[in-house]
Amino acid sequence: MVLSALRGALGFLTRLPVQGTERSWEAFRRTPVAFVLAGYVVGGIAALPLALPLPLPTTAALYLGTLYLLTGVTHVDGLADTADASVVHDESTDRERRRSVLKDSETGVGGTLAVALVLAALALGTLGMAGAGPRVALSLAIAAEVGSKAGMATLVCLGDAAHEGLGSALTEHADATALVPVFLAGLPVVAFAAPLGTPAVVAAFLGGPCVALLVLRWARSTLGGVSGDVFGATNELGRVVGVHAGVVAWTLL
Repeated sequence: MVLSALRGALGFLTRLPVQGTERSWEAFRRTPVAFVLAGYVVGGIAALPLALPLPLPTTAALYLGTLYLLTGVTHVDGLADTADASVVHDESTDRERRRSVLKDSETGVGGTLAVALVLAALALGTLGMAGAGPRVALSLAIAAEVGSKAGMATLVCLGDAAHEGLGSALTEHADATALVPVFLAGLPVVAFAAPLGTPAVVAAFLGGPCVALLVLRWARSTLGGVSGDVFGATNELGRVVGVHAGVVAWTLL
């Protein structure tokens, strides 16, 4: 069941040549912990450039390139659509207009700005990780990726869908009790880092779930619930916050 769910998660979250089936998709959407397990795979592969003895700007560029070659742009598109929806201002029809903006294929100013800021912030955070040395950089990058996926799983377990679609497909079978295995699955990240930089790795991991709680609160009040685009935005924002939280904690603690 778990292996099938992981196969479904990798098929959904990455561009890896995983042969997804209806069975693996069903297992994935009923198993929120599969998000976290997939985070180890994504984080481990994407972080490989951080172990290379290269100049810091080159390392950061390779990390970003590997990350988005691996994951594609689906979640970035969700970030752009969510940002466009967030800047809608019409008190009489806010919720309906925001939902229609989410479905609009064109990217507006809000989405363009959000994507640019997130990519710039991720690049700067990557420079901070790489400057801390290969072992620390690998630990923080993997922790941030696993944490961003734990954030998506948090939405699955605590969120309700705004409408029929991907959001409802992911949230209809989970509840808050499923968060227990989600966070237990994140413990190996901390164990790998100890005693090198446990506080920093914990901070990097918790960035994703913290972002998810904030996004969930916003989505409930403005959209009436979560959607596929909200999941994508949570993933991208959770990674960036996790990376910076880890770098800040490593620097100060």
